[in-house]
Amino acid sequence: MFAGRDGLPVSALEGVDLAVPQGSVLGIIGRSGAGKSTLIRLVNGLEKPSSGRVIVDGADISALPEAALRHARRSIGMIFQHFNLLSSRTAAQNVALPLEVAGYDKAAIRTRVEELLALVGLSDKRNRYPSELSGGQKQRVGIARALATNPKVLLSDEATSALDPETTRSILDLLARINAELGLTIVLITHEMAVIRSIARDVAVIEGGRIVEQGDVFDVFTRPQHEVTRSFLGDETGRALPPYVANRLQPEPKPGSQAVIRIGFRGPHATDPVLARLARDLGIEANILAGSVDEIAGRPCGTLVIGVPEQSLKTTIDFLKQYGLDTEVLGHVA
Repeated sequence: MFAGRDGLPVSALEGVDLAVPQGSVLGIIGRSGAGKSTLIRLVNGLEKPSSGRVIVDGADISALPEAALRHARRSIGMIFQHFNLLSSRTAAQNVALPLEVAGYDKAAIRTRVEELLALVGLSDKRNRYPSELSGGQKQRVGIARALATNPKVLLSDEATSALDPETTRSILDLLARINAELGLTIVLITHEMAVIRSIARDVAVIEGGRIVEQGDVFDVFTRPQHEVTRSFLGDETGRALPPYVANRLQPEPKPGSQAVIRIGFRGPHATDPVLARLARDLGIEANILAGSVDEIAGRPCGTLVIGVPEQSLKTTIDFLKQYGLDTEVLGHVA
């Protein structure tokens, strides 16, 4: 709860109940203003909740006095969208900063900085200033700095949104390697489902200050329950209809129209030739209107949008459900 411009209280987050298992990677996705940044500021103690608790590595961050909070923050690393590097310091000096603040001796700082620069692949850039580094290299320095004090949790606030796709991929690969090698718990704040599917094991969708959907990435991607989640997925899982279909879609059937069905393929029948069997066994010929086949969290899945004669709609739905496939009637097209 915060004071708004008119002095009245504003609830930025409400009823949030979120647990992140140790060593996991959680992606939190939401639109601008949904409460993502407030949530991450609660985790690192920059904001205090008006009610409830924030537990990090066994400590109630929301209840710690300032001195204890500063010490607790050493176990929480943070990487930012715009890097937040000091322009007057070299890459090595930026990485060293939190160690200097924590009171480490110079020898220990040198050793730790060299370890971290090697980890992020920047040993040869140790004496370069931020102005001499690319965006991806700056973010690698930011990641090394966030790891300086051996944190238990790494928070990423839109860390890849300012980077090009290739650099984003390399940064996400680095974070995945850090998670695997160091067992570090990672919480990713993002507005891109592609980032979630690349690295996260679990996902939470936030809207209007509330968690509206959460769960295993594969389950949420293939069976989204909330409209906000569906809108984020869009083209990511082939759920978005192409304009030539969407513009003709009608809520009610008309003479000569076809029923439009979205099929979700997952589980043991994800790769079965279901449409071929539909034509062979029932004589129902389906028009393929859109679709994609992909792999999420190492498991095959797909989305297919088909058109079938109106009189065959119920028979088709019943047939598809025999294979455990998800079906949704989207409407009707001439």
